[in-house]
Amino acid sequence: MSVIVGSGDCKYELVDSWPSMPRYWEFTIASDVYVNSKDEIHVFSRGLHPLTIWDKDGNFISSWGEGTFSNNEHGIYITKEDTIWLVDSWYHIATEHNPDGTLIRTIGNKLQPSETYNGLPFNMPTGLTISSKGDIFISDGYGNSRVHRYDSGGNYTKSWGQPGSLPGQFSLPHNIAMNGSDKVTVADRENFRLQTFTIDGEFVQQIHSHRPIAIINGNGSDTNLYVAEAGPPPVQEGVRRLGRRVIVMDRDGNEMTRFGDEFGGEGHDQFLAPHAIAIDSEGSVYVAEVSYTAFGSQQDPVREVTSLRKWKRVSG
Repeated sequence: MSVIVGSGDCKYELVDSWPSMPRYWEFTIASDVYVNSKDEIHVFSRGLHPLTIWDKDGNFISSWGEGTFSNNEHGIYITKEDTIWLVDSWYHIATEHNPDGTLIRTIGNKLQPSETYNGLPFNMPTGLTISSKGDIFISDGYGNSRVHRYDSGGNYTKSWGQPGSLPGQFSLPHNIAMNGSDKVTVADRENFRLQTFTIDGEFVQQIHSHRPIAIINGNGSDTNLYVAEAGPPPVQEGVRRLGRRVIVMDRDGNEMTRFGDEFGGEGHDQFLAPHAIAIDSEGSVYVAEVSYTAFGSQQDPVREVTSLRKWKRVSG
C-alpha cells in the first residue's frame, strides 16, 4: 500500500517495514535519531541495544552502548566529523563518542543533577546542537528551564532562560537546533511554541506550535526546519488535529507542508508519540516515537508498537 503525504515540493512516501530488525530485537522505545555524513541512520533507544546503526535501506550495520546508559536515553547529535553526541537525561550528562562508541569526553557530572530549576547545568537535559564554529548548545530540560552554551573545547560560557511563559522563558525546553549560523531555535514544549534566539541568548521571535517536541535542520542545501509535534494532554485526548504530526517550515517559521493524520493511531499515515526527527541527504524523513510509553505499555497484554519509520522524499 503506497502512502503519500505532504504537498508541493515536499511530498513523502512511507517506506513500509523500515528498518529490517534482527530476529528477536526491538527498539522498545526509540528516543532520538540522527543521520551521519555517510547517510547511516543512528537510533538512540531505551532498550537492550541503545545505539543502533542502519543504512538507508534499513539494513542493520552495528550497535554499541549496551549497559552504558541510564534507560532514559534522550538526545543525539552527529557532528560533521561524524563524532556522536548523546544526551542522557537521568545521568544528567552529554557525552561525545567516536563512531565505534569509544568515549571522547563528557559534559556534566554523572548522577549529580543541579538543584531543580536553579539554572545551573544539568537537571535532566534533553537535546544538543552545535554551531558551525563548534559552539555547543544544550537544552535543559525536565528539571531546569535553560539553554546552556559551551565553547568547542567543552568549556561553559553562558546560560539563558528561566521558568515561565514570557519571551525568553521556558516550560520544558525539549530540543534545540541551529537556525542558520547565528541563531538557535528551541522546542519550548509545554509553552506550545518555538522560540528563536541569537547564539548569545537574545530573543528573536516565537511562533505557535502544538507541544513541539523535536526540531532539526534540513540536510546539506536544505535550509528548512523540521518539527515534530507531540499529541494533546490527556484532557484533550481524542480531539482531532492536535499535534502528532511533522511540520516542514522555513527558517522564519513559514509552513511548507505538514503530515500526520488528524487523529493519532497505528495507521500508515498516523503517529502515536513523535519524539524525534532526522533528515538524510535525499531529504527523506525519519521519525522516532516513544510509542511504547504512550500506548504499547498501556495495552493488555503489553506489546511492542512501531517506534521508528522512514518517509522517503518523492518530490522537491
